[in-house]
Amino acid sequence: MPTPAAQQPDPSIRDALAPGLLGLYSTERFRLATGRCHDCLAPEQALWYFQDEMIAVAKADAADYAPRLRAQDDVRAWLAATGGQPRNQPPSLLWIGSPHVAEGRLTRAAVRGSDGVLLEGGGAVREVELTPRLAGNRSYVDSSSLDFFADSEVKARGVLREGSFVARTLWPKRYAIRAAAPSQPLMAGETVESLVRAQQGGATAPYAVRTLWRRDGGTQPLPLAGKPVLAFVLNGAQGDDDEAWGGHFAVATGRFGAAGEWDNWLVNNFYSLASISEKGIIASTLPMDAYMADLNSGQSWYRPSYMLIAVLKDQRAPALYQEAISRVFSHFYRQDFHYRHASTNCAGISMETLRTLGWNIPRQGGENPLKAALALPYMALKEVSLASGQTAYDYLKTERTELLPFAAFNAIGSDLLGRVTAGQASGRLEAQLADDLEALLFVRIPQFPSSRAFGSDPVLSLREYEQRAPANRADWQIVPVPPRLFPAALKDPTAPRERRPASVKATWIWGAVAASLALVSTLALRRRRARAAVKPPARD
Repeated sequence: MPTPAAQQPDPSIRDALAPGLLGLYSTERFRLATGRCHDCLAPEQALWYFQDEMIAVAKADAADYAPRLRAQDDVRAWLAATGGQPRNQPPSLLWIGSPHVAEGRLTRAAVRGSDGVLLEGGGAVREVELTPRLAGNRSYVDSSSLDFFADSEVKARGVLREGSFVARTLWPKRYAIRAAAPSQPLMAGETVESLVRAQQGGATAPYAVRTLWRRDGGTQPLPLAGKPVLAFVLNGAQGDDDEAWGGHFAVATGRFGAAGEWDNWLVNNFYSLASISEKGIIASTLPMDAYMADLNSGQSWYRPSYMLIAVLKDQRAPALYQEAISRVFSHFYRQDFHYRHASTNCAGISMETLRTLGWNIPRQGGENPLKAALALPYMALKEVSLASGQTAYDYLKTERTELLPFAAFNAIGSDLLGRVTAGQASGRLEAQLADDLEALLFVRIPQFPSSRAFGSDPVLSLREYEQRAPANRADWQIVPVPPRLFPAALKDPTAPRERRPASVKATWIWGAVAASLALVSTLALRRRRARAAVKPPARD
């Protein structure tokens, strides 16, 4: 059993819920548990995914949901009932992963005759062990990783066990952002897209922060301690997975710490629940340092990342989003709707919720609706699979900002730097952002070095995806994952029916066209045969 951190004299180690914040909420509002708890406020379906995982559950007054409504209809009804104002209700469940937190300077040293890691903090020196690599994870921490963190201040989540700290995450404290520098607006020819694409995505580039806009136009640094934020996270393409050229997208909420820390912000990470991730990822709301720096599942271990941080004077906008997306998560865990890479993915769920809340982020349409209509029957016949045809249709038809993470990130950045900062916002959420926005920061986060290949910038179109991935699908690098079977007993039979993807309607249309053509052909054939059967009268 883990040693209670509270019993240790070492001040560098504390409980995961020691006084502080998780996102916008005091840690005092949560308690530690596992998914096997029987008195937690979270839906039983949500708990099922975390049976043996350390979670933080709300003690009271958690964000609720309406089980008889679809997710976005639920958000609309809740928004109308609250007048568009958050109710200060925390998420019912956070994936914490570890009971303890350690901070200090990480050093490499000989430990019991071999190369090891020590953590120096609070006047004490403690040996650090690393949580084991998951069997399905094809790469892991190596000597280059330890060199990256060595002789620097780190924060680690883990468990104190028999005098050693077993680290599950490693987070560089030097990533703190104490102040917003004077504004450095985009120059001629520069765009949010070009910032992401710089240096092939910047996987090995230095960590960097740039102030794109400041309301005060000041020339002195703007202190950020305590400022609330609504942040948008784009994770790049992986270097060893041809199914991941599109990257990943998430929305985070929280406040800057006293020294500019942002590791305790809450990230709302939507991910497929239908399979067991080789890296141990579970769709959840979780702290930023766990999202980015978990030794197995952390995004920074396998690709570069980027953030747009909306620094605000009031927390109403991020609180509104957090309470809304918490409702969506409850529906997601209940499988009221499913994660679909071609229509309802990490970008789509996040963007749809932002739009439901009243941020009218400009739409771009599907990449090629006409091609989509033709791709459905073509791929269905080519692959001898209706599902393949429907997937092709959805990829080409789905709104691009709800399909491609980079398109979502780019559209948000452009809208913040355009309509929102220009005072042209009219929707509920966008109006709040327009009133409260103090600064907009762009952050480039390099990939942590490890045995994994370095990633790059994600693709911005399906055409670009085709150009990067091997032409022969048999040559793709793919990580097979086992399915996760959701217990039938946990499915709510009274839940509203999930909306079908657009490809289902298109299939019916094509079916009707095919049936009509078949009928016309049959009638024409019969008519031709009937005419042939009528012999002309014999001549004398």
